[in-house]
Order: sequence, then structure tokens, then C-alpha cells
Amino acid sequence: MKKFIAIILALSMLLTLAACGGTNEEVPTTQDAAPSQTATTEGTTSATETEEVNYDAIPDTMTSEDGKYEIAFVTDVGQLKDKSFNQGTWEGVKKYSSDNDKSYKYYQPANGNAATDEDRYDAMKAAADAGAEIIICAGFLQGTPLKKAATELKDVKFVFIDASEPLKDDDGNILENVATVDFNEEQSGFLAGYAAVKEGYTKLGFTGGGGGTNPATSRFAYGYIQGADAAAKEIDTLVSMNFSWEYGASFSASPELQTMLDGWYSNGTEIIFCCGGEMCQSAFAAASANDGKIIGVDVDQSTQSDTVITSATKGLRESVSYVLDKFYADKWNEVGGIQTTLGAAENAVGLPTKTWSMKKFTVEDYEKLLSSLKDGSVKVDKDYEAGIRKENFKNVELVIV
Repeated sequence: MKKFIAIILALSMLLTLAACGGTNEEVPTTQDAAPSQTATTEGTTSATETEEVNYDAIPDTMTSEDGKYEIAFVTDVGQLKDKSFNQGTWEGVKKYSSDNDKSYKYYQPANGNAATDEDRYDAMKAAADAGAEIIICAGFLQGTPLKKAATELKDVKFVFIDASEPLKDDDGNILENVATVDFNEEQSGFLAGYAAVKEGYTKLGFTGGGGGTNPATSRFAYGYIQGADAAAKEIDTLVSMNFSWEYGASFSASPELQTMLDGWYSNGTEIIFCCGGEMCQSAFAAASANDGKIIGVDVDQSTQSDTVITSATKGLRESVSYVLDKFYADKWNEVGGIQTTLGAAENAVGLPTKTWSMKKFTVEDYEKLLSSLKDGSVKVDKDYEAGIRKENFKNVELVIV
């Protein structure tokens, strides 16, 4: 257990410890996503750096000796192996389980991308019936069914990834058996947009899932525009950006999405930030066909396509492992009923410098900007509902499709 604590907390949290069994400083939590306190992270590896871990070597399915599975994962829309949000979360679950000799199982709600709240609840209930002591639920769509499950199953603990506030029951009481976690995706998006413009791209694009109602993808998008605007202002230039939520309702790849992006590239778009799980497969195909470039999302997607120059990442694997560790260390009170928001200050968002293919925007440039995000000297607005408007940007010509 201590060995794994050293690994995961070094990856993504405000902790400094020796390689095995040192003392540590706990990750702060926040109710409003304000900048957290910082602590020394010397000698640690950021969640945005490439890990020497073969996650595919850890089986997706296992046979439990007693027929029960104590750690469960309920997927978001899309496939388990979506090369993005689901997969990143699942890899955190199965690596922790494997390293700590825990039984584990994943559950995909019925009806795929058309899953209802009842389908999601049924998946959670099936996990509990199969012996799950703690259930990780990915994606903000899990909110309503998770509230029902957590209210009924008081003895089961839940982890709600991408929840923006503590979950409450119908009477307004915080559900103490639910740990809610989200990220400052706007910071990761900012880094990506800034890097793209500094690299020399002036014709940008954004395509995302959720129709502008998904908080995580919307924060990525808003940060991306802000980053591009800031970089363009610094070099006194104007950049253009095609921006669309079209064909992203189910976060799935589709011919329609690929056709739209083909059109963007053929009309001059140089690079597109694709933010939406399996949607990225359509973006990769369009970029390949048009000699275009892509910015990946959630996890390092450089291995998925040679069109990916970098990825706007967040520490999905590490955040899941962090909460699981609290659970098994009998420290649930430090996460249950509490909102944990992770960002640059916790090394939980950023760009993977070891695998990017940028030439003009250097690692030194990136580290300087990242430090400014960490210490608060550069601030990124997260109010996407008010912010994603053409008139709010002076150096980005926003073309909303």
C-alpha cells in the first residue's frame, strides 16, 4: 500500500515523500475550486508526463476467488477503451487494484450512448450486488442515478469523477458516502491554446462533446480560447478559430463530424482541439486526410495518431487512485462529502512534454507558463457560460458553427 501511495501521490497531488514510506502532506480540498495551497514537489513526476506503465498488460477482466468484486467502475457514455476519459479513469482503477491485490470489475450501462439514468443506476446496483465496496462513476451524467444509488446504498462508497460540487440527497443533505472530484480543465485548455499559437498556428479549431452543457469539455474549450487569445496578444497578431459542438452529443465518432472537420481543414484550419472521447477518432481521420494537426484531450493521445502535436491532459488515473487510497487507509472522512478540485497547483493538468512534437514553443517556455498558473500570477477564467462569446476576445476571431 505504501509503495503505491508514493507512486500516485507523487504523480498528481500536493505531496512530497520518500520512495517508500516517508511522511507526507495531505492534498487540500476546496469547495469553490479556488487555488489550493502548494507544497514542495521536488523529485516527483507530474501526471502530464509519460509513465513507464503498460496499462494494457493489466487485464480488463478477472475472476475473483469468492465471486465478488470489491472495486467497481461504471463507465460514462462511449466505449471502455475510448482512448480518453473512460479509459484513463479505468486504467487508474485497474492499476490500483492490481498493485494492491484487490478484485475489480467494470460495468457499462445498458443501451450504450443512449443509456438512461435508470440504465446507469442499474449498473451501479449490479456492482453493489456483486460485492462492490467502492464504486467509481465517470462523467457528469452520472449525477442523478448516483444520487439515487448513494441514498439507498449507505454502506457503499462512491467516487464521482467530473462532479463540480458535493452530491446531495433530495432533502439537500450532502451525501457523505460520495467523494466528488473535478479538475481545472480551463488551465489545461489554456496551455494548449497558448502553445498552439506560440508554435505558429493562426487558424485554429475546436470541436467538443456535450453541446456546451458538459462542464469539463466547456472548461477545456473556454481555456483554449483564452490561451490562444493571450498568446496572440503577446505577439500582436490575430488568429481565427472555428468552434462547434455539432455532432458531439453522444461523444461518438461519426461520418458527419469527420466531414465537418474535413471542410475546416480544406478551408485553411491548421490545428483542431478535439475534446470528446471517441469523437477524436473522427478528428484524427480528418487531420490525416488533410495533413492537419490535432490537440488531444484528457490523456496523452500522441500514440493514437501522428497528427497529435500535444494533448491537454488531466490526472484521471491519479485522482482515482488518490481517493481509493483514502478509502483503504480508513481516511474516507478526508474525501467523502467533500469537493476535491485538482489543477496546475496539484500537478493534475497540463501538457505531456516528453511526447509533444512542437518545435518553436519550448519546454522551457511551457514550464515558465505552468509555474505562473501554479503561483496564480496567470489566472484563467472558468465561467464558460458567460465567457464563450465572440465579443470577449480581441485577438481571436471566433467563428461559432
